[in-house]
Amino acid sequence: MGCGAAVTEIIKLTAYFAERERTGSQFLADGILDLYGTRKVATSVVTRGIASFGPRGIVRSDESLSMSEDLPVAITAVDIPERIDAVIDDVVALTNRGTLTMERGQLATGEVVGHSSDATQLTLLLGRQQRLAGSAAYFTVCEILYRSGFAGAAAFLGVDGTVDGQRRRAKFFSRNPDIPLLVVGVGTASQVASACAELRALIPDPLLMIERVRVCKRNGELIERPHALPAKDAQGLDLFQKLSIHTPEDALHDGAPIHRALLRGLRESRRVSGATVLRALWGFHDGRAPHGDRLLQLSRHVPVTTVVVDTPDAIAAAFEIVDEVTGERGLVTSEMVPAAIAIDRGHQRGGRHLARHRY
Repeated sequence: MGCGAAVTEIIKLTAYFAERERTGSQFLADGILDLYGTRKVATSVVTRGIASFGPRGIVRSDESLSMSEDLPVAITAVDIPERIDAVIDDVVALTNRGTLTMERGQLATGEVVGHSSDATQLTLLLGRQQRLAGSAAYFTVCEILYRSGFAGAAAFLGVDGTVDGQRRRAKFFSRNPDIPLLVVGVGTASQVASACAELRALIPDPLLMIERVRVCKRNGELIERPHALPAKDAQGLDLFQKLSIHTPEDALHDGAPIHRALLRGLRESRRVSGATVLRALWGFHDGRAPHGDRLLQLSRHVPVTTVVVDTPDAIAAAFEIVDEVTGERGLVTSEMVPAAIAIDRGHQRGGRHLARHRY
């Protein structure tokens, strides 16, 4: 997959950690965002998770008060490779415990081309209170992706971040119009091309990032297993792999919400070193129209995304659990992660140099 005349390679750097993690005298999230603001990283957004576990098997969850005091957060930063390369060592130095991933993408500023059926992930950064076509921007964007035939999409509410290299913080008594909001959708290359053309007509100079993915399951149906990747590339650099499992928060497996059953099964199997669940604000998959929470509901109806990053062998083993738990519902994608670093109190696994592998 590629783009037409205007293509810029960009890197998505994501940090996963617990919200109470500290660096020196401040919270780690503040330390990383201060760094991004100082170094003028183009765009970053902080999203809060609702459940996770890490290498030590400690569960953090909003399911009970005792486990909800230190929920996971994810900070996603997007910029050109040179600027990400200039900050990654400092992000590592700030982090006492957490996981960092770096993924390649393309900033599509022209026509998206490539094999029309290639599975493609589109990431779009919006303002929290931005409006398009008379509605909240994330409503309009999700509706465009739905009409374009995307397999799924989710809008994640940001609580902090940087925009055009400037720090933006959410305030309690404010509409927070400048806080970034992240929309992620999965479709074919032709569907992405159609959606990008429509979005560019509505949004001045939009940040549209495209990445290659594989759709493994849709509506609970197995389509393809994750790619069988080697442990290292030809230069000896470690390769990693990511599974993203998109499910409705109210969908059940054996009486429990799918994402909670999935987290429990992965943790008890000891096949992967961790997983994080992020709750969306709005979105769609499994053929349902875009939706979110409404007033007077007794249960949550928003989409949730469970993210698992590990070695290819670990992901292959974990997919057996994912396949079983998503037997009736869910959109599952996989993709190669060219660099990942797991950090635990001075001990590191993985590295900052991006591997290359054709598959």
